[in-house]
Amino acid sequence: MKTSSCIIGVTDMASGYRIAADIGGTFTDIACLSPDGTLTTAKTPTTPGDYAAAILTGIADVAGRLNLPVDRFDEILHASTIATNAILEGKGARTALVTTEGFRDVLEMRRIRVPRLYEPLYRKPAPLVPRRLRLEVPERLGPRGEVIRELDTEAVRVVADALAAHEVEAVAICFLHSYANPQHEMAVEQILRETLPEGTFICASHDVLPEIREYERTSTTVVNAYIGPVVSQYLSALQIRLRDAGVGGRLLMMQSSGGLLDIDRVIERPATVVESGPAAGVVGAARLGGKAGHGDVITFDMGGTTAKASLIEGGRLVSTDEYEVGGGISMSSALAKGGGYALRLPVIDVSEVGAGGGSIVRIDAGGALKVGPDSAGAVPGPACYDAGGTDATVTDANVVLGYLNPTALAGGSVPINARLSREAIERNVCEPLDRDLLDAAWGIHRLANSAMMRAVKAVSTYRGRDPRDFALFAFGGNGGIHAAALARELGMAKVIVPPGAGVFSAVGLLFTDHEVSRSNTFGRTLGPDSALPVDMAATFKRLEDTVRAELGASPQLRLTWRADLRYRGQGFELSVDIERGELDDASLPAIRAAFEAEHRRSYGHDLGDHAIEIVTLRAIGTIPPNGPQTIRDAGKSAEKTLEQPTVATRAAYFGPDHGLLETPVVTRAHLSEAPRAGPLIVEEYEGTTIVPPDCTALRDAHGNIVIALASGASQ
Repeated sequence: MKTSSCIIGVTDMASGYRIAADIGGTFTDIACLSPDGTLTTAKTPTTPGDYAAAILTGIADVAGRLNLPVDRFDEILHASTIATNAILEGKGARTALVTTEGFRDVLEMRRIRVPRLYEPLYRKPAPLVPRRLRLEVPERLGPRGEVIRELDTEAVRVVADALAAHEVEAVAICFLHSYANPQHEMAVEQILRETLPEGTFICASHDVLPEIREYERTSTTVVNAYIGPVVSQYLSALQIRLRDAGVGGRLLMMQSSGGLLDIDRVIERPATVVESGPAAGVVGAARLGGKAGHGDVITFDMGGTTAKASLIEGGRLVSTDEYEVGGGISMSSALAKGGGYALRLPVIDVSEVGAGGGSIVRIDAGGALKVGPDSAGAVPGPACYDAGGTDATVTDANVVLGYLNPTALAGGSVPINARLSREAIERNVCEPLDRDLLDAAWGIHRLANSAMMRAVKAVSTYRGRDPRDFALFAFGGNGGIHAAALARELGMAKVIVPPGAGVFSAVGLLFTDHEVSRSNTFGRTLGPDSALPVDMAATFKRLEDTVRAELGASPQLRLTWRADLRYRGQGFELSVDIERGELDDASLPAIRAAFEAEHRRSYGHDLGDHAIEIVTLRAIGTIPPNGPQTIRDAGKSAEKTLEQPTVATRAAYFGPDHGLLETPVVTRAHLSEAPRAGPLIVEEYEGTTIVPPDCTALRDAHGNIVIALASGASQ
């Protein structure tokens, strides 16, 4: 396995080396930031049986390249889909739910939503906790936290003995209105910890999600418990493996919200990392794209298993707390709910489809060509990997089209057998459909683009945004191959491929803040009430104290206030930032104006003088990373070594309009700020970028490849 390096501009580097690892379905990506501003990257095949093995291999490879002992890494930053996979595969812990008497079936009742409109026999996914392990306790609180019925502690002890007999591994505690008064949950948690075996994962809703909405709060707490032992065991084992290998730096993990969190905190609240994997690349795109002047972009992250999209508007990430995981739902939408498990925690708004380089191509019962969602993964991988795979995949199609190197990828670390790609497509597609080889491969490529288009539209068109107003910011191992064709399908005019695009999620980790967020239901009407600003300030202070305690003292700590508001009678809220500082009667009109502006932006209107409710208050603390904030031109350091304008040429097929063309194969360093006409194949260690014949490409001052699409060009 080989590595590559690019230079990053740095002004004030606070400490030493930092290294990031992102586990994907096919490759594990590594990115290391050195004190002098050098970024070194590595790709290694993911090891599903032991994910830590690939991480350690990548770290050792980077350390060897830098001639650096592995104990010199101050921070190890990590993103993983371990939590999501536990839910999708049904491999979480044996989990129990302890709840208020009469409310054991809230997980069954859910919300009255059916995500498939024309499927009357649709069955919702089974609850993560079976009914026999959903146990009730006599107690009752009112919506203001008043005690209506005292907690029956003897009944709690009976429940604890029953859970011990069932040998549960995790317990979620969720009582009615505990967000207003956590005393009953705290008492039950203490009894359970005294009774159940040491190591049983126990969490309570007042700590996981102290907010209204009984189903969402219960579901989020149950998800937290269900994945708790899995995440805890994985991260504890990873810490041990790193320590045994001599890697002793501070270990942090990416949260779904787009901030890093210490591993000890992740183990306490594992639900915060359910969507850890996709978040890092989006954060990197917002930070580095914004520095390069690209504030309005749609990110397109295509890996080996899935393709993901997210919207960045004005340099700002789009987040949501209305998310469902599992059950086939992989996007946030108020219109498509009920197919997964509710997770009401801050999540970067990412849409995902099962279309990646390893997506398997098949012919369905009706004779139609299908791509994904099943994937060849890392083992055996696409047919061209020559590791036993016989199914045709999107990667095999790209090899046949000439887009991918026919002998090796990732600097030679992944050998490619182009003959096996041809044979797989001929056997699985050409013969059943009686199609020409290039025609079949082109159809697979186009079909994959169609699937990925749904992900882009889910975060743009379906949210009232026109994708033509944005640039497509492409990364992931396969993002640069499909980006230009996908952008053309959507009518977009520009594609941006950043340095290190093939490992960009790992790179994004290096530019991510350390973040802690805490919230609490507030439940007051916004209006002329002299006590309101005082009570808001007191709540924000209490939340800030919790954030400070978790993040620790730092002169770089930045605190943000946020509120979830709604018009009285509405079912869901909108989130707005509150100016941090002294709150008084004069602050209330500004809060109202901010909400009304957000309401108009989201729905196209406001309700005038209609009453507004403050539902939830939230304090967010962030500490910026110790490292550079921009990336310099990654190609300049290599320019002086160039001896010829192109590296080679390769025949590549660009559809029936252009046919098979002898195409220059270049590196990023061969491009300059002067546009160069396509067709071009830009090959790098981390990935490949395709510039079609009717497009131009340049390398801007920040090292990004910028592809301009010809207006009105046909596919």
